[in-house]
Amino acid sequence: MTSQVKTESGRHLSKIMRDCYMDIHQRAAQGAFVIWIAINVPAELFAGFDNVIYAVPESHAATSAAKGVGALQCEKAEKIGYSMDLCSYARIDIGTVADGGNDSPTFGLPAPQMLVSDNNNCSLLVKWFDVHHRQMGIPHYIVDVPFCYSPQREKDRKYIVEQFRGLIRAIEEKSGQRHDMDRVREAMQYTSEGLAHWKRFLSLAAHRPSAITAFDSFVQMAPFLTLRGTPQFAEHYRLLADETEQLVADSRFPVPNEKYRLFWDNIAPWHQLRNMSARLAQMDANIIGATYTQCIGTVEGSFQPHLYAGGDPLDYMARTQNAYVCPHGMELRSRAMAEAVETLGVDGIVFASNRSCKPYSITQIDQMKQMTETLGIPAVMIDVDHADARKFSQETAYLRIEALLESIEAGRVTVS
Repeated sequence: MTSQVKTESGRHLSKIMRDCYMDIHQRAAQGAFVIWIAINVPAELFAGFDNVIYAVPESHAATSAAKGVGALQCEKAEKIGYSMDLCSYARIDIGTVADGGNDSPTFGLPAPQMLVSDNNNCSLLVKWFDVHHRQMGIPHYIVDVPFCYSPQREKDRKYIVEQFRGLIRAIEEKSGQRHDMDRVREAMQYTSEGLAHWKRFLSLAAHRPSAITAFDSFVQMAPFLTLRGTPQFAEHYRLLADETEQLVADSRFPVPNEKYRLFWDNIAPWHQLRNMSARLAQMDANIIGATYTQCIGTVEGSFQPHLYAGGDPLDYMARTQNAYVCPHGMELRSRAMAEAVETLGVDGIVFASNRSCKPYSITQIDQMKQMTETLGIPAVMIDVDHADARKFSQETAYLRIEALLESIEAGRVTVS
């Protein structure tokens, strides 16, 4: 959490993430088959193999940015010819690989024997992973997920399921291991249990004052990228939700004098979490939720949980491939955001126009117009880059946020 004293869930998060990175390095050294995956590739699928492990370059990039070395790693990629306009996650990853993991907070990632990307969050991911495919000479499996302007169609879900089956066959062939679907079902149960606790945690933002900040949820989402399908995953989110409920019972809140309840749209500004959280708290403002974390475990057009209820785990995985915001049309994005604004009692919205994530940012002007004109919710747009601190101006960002707070206050005076 964002309080001065680190909570039990905060300490537990540090431990399980440290153990996770140590484990993948150790198992890779002992001969495990290593796969690098994009964040929306269903990691539970790999639980069906005896000795297949996965690593997530995007998660490593976010960790690097949060630890203050994001810009340094970006510069390494730029020195070998990659444009500063490319996604900072991609530049961090390429820069890390280029110098063998130097300056990485996790000593880099173990060398992969296979790559698995998808195009439902960002088409750049395919090109980014293709860099490694060419340089390392290893297979690259691409999961093609159709864009959605409406709830997922049955034919699209079947199309995705067939690709998952093809991925299983490809891993069996390359690794020499057999796949066990029963183990995937078990892994899916752990993920679903953890998701239920995660949604319980996020729901506490509706309390006044909010029991959480969006910065808490940004940090606490890390196990979704590296530990899905494990008992540790389910246990961590149970601990997090239980602890946060107890904080409410004890009347302990991150912004006790909360006056302005804000909502964030886009990826977390990893290099600004501590500074931005403290600066907003000084203004009695709290970003209580974000599309980036609310969409986890949902389906398109809603932030309500869509939990695994048994049956074919591949079908469930395919159904939730469009959980994240980027593959949604405007109608679906607006519907989900409007639901969150109403449920959480949001006073204003911060649209973070992200220099590194065009798929997330491209509709924000229209989205902001819709929220202000249809719902009457004040909003502001700031410029940010989720991992490259060089592309962020604190002065400009806070001036705009202060203007948003003034607009909220003016609206209250008018109503009274």
